[in-house]
Amino acid sequence: MTDQTSSSGVRADVWLWAARFFKTRSLAKQAIEGGKVVLNDAPCKPARPVVAGDTLRITRGDERLVCIVVALSAKRGPAPEARKLYTETDESIAERERLREDKRLTGGALLRPDSRPDKRSRRLIQDLKKTL
Repeated sequence: MTDQTSSSGVRADVWLWAARFFKTRSLAKQAIEGGKVVLNDAPCKPARPVVAGDTLRITRGDERLVCIVVALSAKRGPAPEARKLYTETDESIAERERLREDKRLTGGALLRPDSRPDKRSRRLIQDLKKTL
């Protein structure tokens, strides 16, 4: 699974795809270009080589991960093999767990109504949707 034949590293977008942080390489590239991935506390480009020992800060929606690259791979394999390519820092794991617990306690920040809307409320909602 790990291809450590090249000492120059693997492209950042390819490694993120192989490590299963993103479903496709193009999504990984879009995330990098959108500033959602930081390599060694510096902005990253999709073609930037990733080498073992690098630190990646990845943002996916509400989720923020800090990972250290352990191994390199340009091939996407099964999830258990992909997890061997990186280690997540203890601080990152604790922060994600804290956010997950906060979200659970607050109901995911969803304000749910007590009951279904009545006929008048449904009409108001439909009219509002038409204007948007």
